[in-house]
Amino acid sequence: MTTMLQSYVNGTWVTARDDGVALRNAITGAEVARYSGESLDYAAVIEHGRTVGGPALRELTFHQRASALKALGKKLMADKDQFYPLSTATGATKRDSAVDIDGGIGTLLSYASKGTRELPNDTVYLDGDTEALGRAGTFVGQHVYTSRLGVAVQINAFNFPVWGMLEKLAPAFLAGVPSIVKPAHQTSYLTELVVRHIIDSGLLPEGSLQLVCGSPRGLLDHLDGQDLVAFTGSASTAAKLRTHPNVVEAGVRFNGEADSLNCSILGPDATPDTPEFALYVKQLVAEMTTKAGQKCTAIRRALVPQSLVEDVVAATKERLAKVVVGNPDTEGVTMGALASMAQRDEVLRSLKSLADVTTRVSGDPDHFEVVGADADTGAFLPPILLLATDSFADAVHDVEAFGPVSTIIGYGDVPDAISLAARGQGSLVGSVVTHDAAVARELVLGIAAHHGRVLVLDRDDAKESTGHGSPLPTLVHGGPGRAGGGEELGGIRGVLHHMQRTAIQASPDMMTAITGQWTKGAARDETEIHPFRKHLEELQIGDTIVGGPRTVSLADIEHFAEFTGDTFYAHTDAEAAAQNPLFGGIVAHGYLVVSLAAGLFVEPNPGPVLANFGVDGLRFLTPVKAGDALTVTLTAKQLTPRLSADYGEVRWDAVVTNQDESPVATYDVLTLVAKLPTTTEES
Repeated sequence: MTTMLQSYVNGTWVTARDDGVALRNAITGAEVARYSGESLDYAAVIEHGRTVGGPALRELTFHQRASALKALGKKLMADKDQFYPLSTATGATKRDSAVDIDGGIGTLLSYASKGTRELPNDTVYLDGDTEALGRAGTFVGQHVYTSRLGVAVQINAFNFPVWGMLEKLAPAFLAGVPSIVKPAHQTSYLTELVVRHIIDSGLLPEGSLQLVCGSPRGLLDHLDGQDLVAFTGSASTAAKLRTHPNVVEAGVRFNGEADSLNCSILGPDATPDTPEFALYVKQLVAEMTTKAGQKCTAIRRALVPQSLVEDVVAATKERLAKVVVGNPDTEGVTMGALASMAQRDEVLRSLKSLADVTTRVSGDPDHFEVVGADADTGAFLPPILLLATDSFADAVHDVEAFGPVSTIIGYGDVPDAISLAARGQGSLVGSVVTHDAAVARELVLGIAAHHGRVLVLDRDDAKESTGHGSPLPTLVHGGPGRAGGGEELGGIRGVLHHMQRTAIQASPDMMTAITGQWTKGAARDETEIHPFRKHLEELQIGDTIVGGPRTVSLADIEHFAEFTGDTFYAHTDAEAAAQNPLFGGIVAHGYLVVSLAAGLFVEPNPGPVLANFGVDGLRFLTPVKAGDALTVTLTAKQLTPRLSADYGEVRWDAVVTNQDESPVATYDVLTLVAKLPTTTEES
């Protein structure tokens, strides 16, 4: 008997009581698994996430969560060969499977890396600088992000059963919010397999990931203002979810990523004799055939100068003729099947809707060759290229055939192309293929308001370009209007989407205690032990060293100019410097000031401070002239232990003042400081 897919909820695998529906191999039509139509006790599932998964995640710092994601990514990468055979049942070629499986794992690892590099080893993230709220400096404001106390319900589409899950799980997990994953039933057997490997690994806290393989009926009914919903799928379903009472009235945070008629625009300069023309055709065919065109980012509308339409049609047809449709396990096959027979039928219905406003110029859905499989039992279609007979016909810009289908649409001039792109009513991604910088600027700025991402492709970036249809974890994935109006991924932006931003108002001392970062105006501790003699664990926020004064002489300025070669007139020509309205005479180099300040606070002997690795936010505020006396105050501002090293990062607040106590320079000094040998943390 075929296996009934199980849900992982409330800490255990649960099998439904009904017979479910058959999920069939997209290539052979054979039954792969069965999917239940029953609902679960979603009140209990959500409560488990809130009371078990949430607290466990919130106990971990960003770095500890990132470490868990890294370990999980490595584990899944080691196991990935066990996922590929089942991925074939979805109709995917090996290349398609890599986009889904390796791409999803890569997203986990990317978030793990960004979490370690860009987030503090803490549970609080500071958003921007402190705001002064009073003249005396005793009342300040600071925006902070903290973990929401609910769950992230993630409803995924059928076309990416692995990547679709992992690209939502990673930022939610890093934000400290547990995930409830609801995969699309058509390909949920692959999602369930990957989740089994995740649960069996024991790398994630219990309750931080739950899987629902069943009807989602009632799932949103138990959510409240602390919860989030992330949806990927059709625009019609997104609209229904968006109007759920808990989304509208209870403040459930909703993010939608819906289907869109993404466009690719060929610039008027990209004639057949240019590299850009070949790049355009190659990209168009790749987007039509990868995952059999079942990508929310695929090119649906190919916008081409009217004078180049015939050339593009001919070149695309020639390249499409080399596409081999069939069983991905058969040598030479380059495009597999759609995910299901139902999906194939949906594409055929869309083609009928486009029939009156387009001409089919390549691919016949009724007569095509299938290699290594039976066209009657598998969900196969050939790549189908259409040509719009009316560029402005509504159907061309409204009807999406979610499969290996694209329509070539002629345009007159660049403003015409911009107008046609806007007819899609909002897209996840658009691309512009041109080597003309002026054309690129006009097109990109013209279409940006309608797109979540825009790729500019030409001969210079082609070798490194990831392509039109490849969302990247470092960039936002989403789009306005029809595309859903939401954003996913985007590096740390995707993490912060799952968190609550709050404006804190307090005294500097209280703000320091709350945020874990020293705030200007808070107490300093000028201890007898130089802070550079302290190991990471011995340092405290507010530890301070005051050095100086040091008088700057004209000889210092002249020597620095000669030694460095920085002979800018303000440092070397008294007459010219006197005419400068900002200086009124010879002034010291800014970098001389910073160098002298380092000499005032440094402790020269070998010790816990291993290296200075940077300066942030350097500003020169008051000119320093010969005879001025400099004093520097250096205060430990933030301590960030590294989990996988025997040292951590220390951020120091540096203020250099003159004899009048006026700040002449402010900046942050970044150092690497060793941990105590007996308390080194292991990764």
